Amino acid sequence: MTITVGDTLPKGKLLRVGANGPEAVDTSDLAQGRVALFGVPGAFTGTCTNAHMPSFVRNADAFRGKGVDRIVCLTVNDPFVADVWAKATGADTARIEVLADADGSLTRALGLNFDAPAAGLQGRCKRFAALLNNGVFEAFEVEDSPGQCSVSAGEALLEKA
Repeated sequence: MTITVGDTLPKGKLLRVGANGPEAVDTSDLAQGRVALFGVPGAFTGTCTNAHMPSFVRNADAFRGKGVDRIVCLTVNDPFVADVWAKATGADTARIEVLADADGSLTRALGLNFDAPAAGLQGRCKRFAALLNNGVFEAFEVEDSPGQCSVSAGEALLEKA
């Protein structure tokens, strides 16, 4: 079942590259304060790189101006790909955390997993955007198609912040 407004962020572990290599990030860390959370089907894919991430990069300061403490991108990739993609898109300089759901377990717990074998995508995350307040979903939008970026764009979520 897909997560809905009023639900709590599931418990789980994500990964990022730290000073000494991959390090775990517990989702309980995302349950503190206001968090803009968005998910993408994959780093370096067209819509993710050319539309979705840029929409959050250009609105990062506006989110913070509305009291959002953290901006986090979830991707079903390994942490090394997530790290390089963050640098390639400017997410790192915009202070957007790109966290890897390497095994897709959080994506499945959110009910947002999908497969697109023709595109080489297996167990990926549907494109979504959400606002969390102390771990509770206060806004949540998911795209009908992985190639779309409208209801999950930074501008759309910013209107709800």
